[in-house]
Amino acid sequence: MTSARVRPARVSDLPQVAQLAVEHAAYERAAPPVPDLAERLAMLLFGAPTPRLRCLVAELADGGLIGYATCSPEMSTWQAREYLHMDCLFVRSGHRSLGVGALLMAAVAGEARGLGLAEVQWQTPSWNADAARFYDRLGAHANEKYRYTLPVPGANHPAQRGH
Repeated sequence: MTSARVRPARVSDLPQVAQLAVEHAAYERAAPPVPDLAERLAMLLFGAPTPRLRCLVAELADGGLIGYATCSPEMSTWQAREYLHMDCLFVRSGHRSLGVGALLMAAVAGEARGLGLAEVQWQTPSWNADAARFYDRLGAHANEKYRYTLPVPGANHPAQRGH
């Protein structure tokens, strides 16, 4: 078991969260995050009266971050209700299999509960058997779908990379 604790991210955490996201993207064999990720996250997490995105971090006693999870409320048309979408869950190499992921998942479930939402949904790459085993042990159920991304030509926003 780990001595890490999970808490909401603070503005001062964003450089470490951005570094974790770089490691996360590399682990998932995805394009790296945008160079100004910390600044963009600051706007999403702290720049609005009611931020849409939430970020939880796993922190060691020395203040070093070893993992993070991000989530936001989304809608299900078929269920006609909101759920909490977990966009990212990552634990740094060397700290996996020590209970950090379970702490982060419990914190995400707590966010859902606090919002009055009865379900958390997420996806993981099909090749990530370790993640699938972890999620199965939690009692989660997998749904097989493809995730597509479609760039919108002419949209007035900086280039974005999906993962």
